[in-house]
Amino acid sequence: MLKMTPSQCRAARALVAMSQDRLAEASGVAKRTIASFEKEDHQPYNRTIAALCAALEAAGVEFIQENGGGPGVRLRK
Repeated sequence: MLKMTPSQCRAARALVAMSQDRLAEASGVAKRTIASFEKEDHQPYNRTIAALCAALEAAGVEFIQENGGGPGVRLRK
């Protein structure tokens, strides 16, 4: 299972122009939880990360696992 980092979450939202509010609606995760995660104040449960990833993937984001160059995100073709 991919462990999304706070930086990946911020970058993924930026790629698809998705606000924290929209991500909260799409994922069912509280905006406060998203903000706290992105500020690296709190590490959510795995199921929460999975819900965020699923919502971002549905919006067109592809997560890139660490491959020596660090984890990343890109738009899916």
